[in-house]
Amino acid sequence: MRVVIFCHSLVSDWNHGNAHFLRGICAELRARSHDVQVYEPADAWSVQNLVAQHGEAPLQAFARAYPGLRSHRYDLATLDLDEALEGADLVLVHEWNDHTLVKRIGEHRLSHGTYRLLFHDTHHRSVTDREGMSAYDLEHYDGVLAFGEVIRELYRKNGWGRRAWTWHEAADVRVFKPQPAEPRQGDLVWIGNWGDDERTAELQEFLLDPVRSLELTARIHGVRYPDDAKRRLAQAGIEYAGWIPNYEAPRVFARFGVTVHVPRRPYVEALPGIPTIRVFEALACGIPLVCAPWNDVEGLFTAGEDYLVAPTGAAMRERLHAVLHDRELAAALVEHGLATVRERHTCAHRVDELLDIYAGLEPRQEASVVL
Repeated sequence: MRVVIFCHSLVSDWNHGNAHFLRGICAELRARSHDVQVYEPADAWSVQNLVAQHGEAPLQAFARAYPGLRSHRYDLATLDLDEALEGADLVLVHEWNDHTLVKRIGEHRLSHGTYRLLFHDTHHRSVTDREGMSAYDLEHYDGVLAFGEVIRELYRKNGWGRRAWTWHEAADVRVFKPQPAEPRQGDLVWIGNWGDDERTAELQEFLLDPVRSLELTARIHGVRYPDDAKRRLAQAGIEYAGWIPNYEAPRVFARFGVTVHVPRRPYVEALPGIPTIRVFEALACGIPLVCAPWNDVEGLFTAGEDYLVAPTGAAMRERLHAVLHDRELAAALVEHGLATVRERHTCAHRVDELLDIYAGLEPRQEASVVL
């Protein structure tokens, strides 16, 4: 089967979490002998920021880390969809694409495409930017892959797509797995971006303050940390280590005793049940995880067994202390969380789901064009 994917970026994960999942899905499809072609804009802001801060070396390192994955970098003004979509069986278009491109692909499908066409939403913009999301023209799409049930329901309720399926993110367990040989370097590590003030107070309460009060040896990796954020980290005694490529996260997780999940406010308040992909990846790497409050309404995990939940900052301090000083507790969390991911939340599971959705869609007959 030939699968064509239009995304923001495959090669850069700088402030671009969808690249994590996308790489795993592409690798799994290729492992099953499917032809996968990925298209990303030549001026993708994630790539531009990555190169501006770190040069071309990270792009070369990505090619070495994922030797089978490549993308076509296009200019929207000159993109030839006939060429890109020739022979396609399934086309996925991510929501972080230009509105014009999304519409053009739909029109191409209508005029002379027999492929199945799906829109893929992995962001909170369906709540925080409803105007922008409603402006996508999905009339000629078969449906929407939403990374949470609440987002699937929004598409259905608002009439944004003819059909919608819940398609959660997952861990690429070829990459995200325990690394027992790594030397211990500290107590706590957090890999995440500061963001647009969507969780500043939460990071202070559930990460910075507990680290300071417990006097933990801690490190943070991520991007978009303003001067005030860096000052807060310094005051808490936390090392700020900047960006790392996502595929290096397993080695980093292995060097610390615990990590935390601090969800962004939109996911807690308006989109319950959707964890960041870091939850899947951390559990797959076998590091104990303590979460700030989030409501797992879809039953993806088992709180208290896959990870611990801290309803307050004080509780976070207690949970972190317990995990770092109780080897049996830490080992039980690792074992249960790892088993849950391997049994339910790998990219192989998601490819199975995707192929089931594809098989359930009726083949579309090529439309006749009236001149």
